[in-house]
Amino acid sequence: MATVDLQEVNKVYPNGFHAVKDFSLNIGEGEFMVLVGPSGCGKTTALRMVAGLEDITSGTLLIGGKVVNDETPKERDIAMVFQNYALYPHMTVGENIGFALKLRKMPKPQIASKVKETAEILGLTEWLDRKPGQLSGGQRQRVAMGRAIVREPSVFLMDEPLSNLDAKLRVQMRAEVQRIQRRINVATLYVTHDQIEAMTMGDRVAVMRSGVLQQVDHPQVLYDHPENLFVAAFIGSPAMNLYEATMTEDAGAARLGSQELALPAADRTTHPGLARYAGKKIILGVRPEHLPAANGNAAAAEAAESTLVGNVDLVEALGSELMVHFTIDARTVVAEGAASDDADATARAGEGVARVDPSVKVKVGDRLTFAVNTAGLQFFDPETELAIWD
Repeated sequence: MATVDLQEVNKVYPNGFHAVKDFSLNIGEGEFMVLVGPSGCGKTTALRMVAGLEDITSGTLLIGGKVVNDETPKERDIAMVFQNYALYPHMTVGENIGFALKLRKMPKPQIASKVKETAEILGLTEWLDRKPGQLSGGQRQRVAMGRAIVREPSVFLMDEPLSNLDAKLRVQMRAEVQRIQRRINVATLYVTHDQIEAMTMGDRVAVMRSGVLQQVDHPQVLYDHPENLFVAAFIGSPAMNLYEATMTEDAGAARLGSQELALPAADRTTHPGLARYAGKKIILGVRPEHLPAANGNAAAAEAAESTLVGNVDLVEALGSELMVHFTIDARTVVAEGAASDDADATARAGEGVARVDPSVKVKVGDRLTFAVNTAGLQFFDPETELAIWD
């Protein structure tokens, strides 16, 4: 097994475009590291530098403690799974998996044994004699993984391997990829723009924006303690609601338009830095699940120390929950670059969304009261966009 260590790595193209900036990241032995960020943020470029497919402009790359900046992809002992599978259509599944071993001139019986072992890991045994065109998308992706696994590499690289699959199959393959990675137990760098993939698959997740690494941590830490506005907005689905707000003079509450959210002493203790913002503007974030409806829910209404009232614009019934889209008279903040590729980055003023129990009776046009879970609130400096904690 090996580790991967990128130390202040940069990539500058001949036209002057600085794609990756002072990128430092360590991937431990057997660790599943997910690199996530919006399209064009430099994550695939970073992966290709690890693979040796892109030259490193400056900085150091170590694999297994050895500097490999000038080594070829073959010399780095890595295996890569691409987005488009890159299978040979005229070869069988078995021949595709064993092709790299054939190039090494490994004896045929040994190739057959390793192909069989790999097929068993991937659940492909009964498909070994079929051609790629006879397989489903998920099966072809497993063949692509098998071709990488059979080489027994020191490092496993995956570049958006599930992006060509339909939604249901992607969910199935997420679990499959995790199971396979645990079994082969090698350092893995997995690139995706899908933050749900990142959160559900990674031992740790590294978030990138415009070539710069924003935060690296366990998925739940990224969710609960984002270090800046971008990470807060990017991680989570639906995204965190972000509003312009002003702290009261005693820093005991936050004003959102005409409404005021009281902050209990326990929450002010968690965010002692808020005292510096007394009477000043901040950005307040609240996740949809921290806005249960108080209407018709006596327990939630009684327990709530703060409430927020919004006008209901849209109700999406998902069976287990309602997604209630609402508007308040406060300005919405949109973190630059954090919106997904297919999202409208120009949110309406005061727009928000809440996860609500399906037992709540609500319809478009209603005025709904939300019992705010203030312990889950996040606060950010409007100038630096850094989270306010200490």
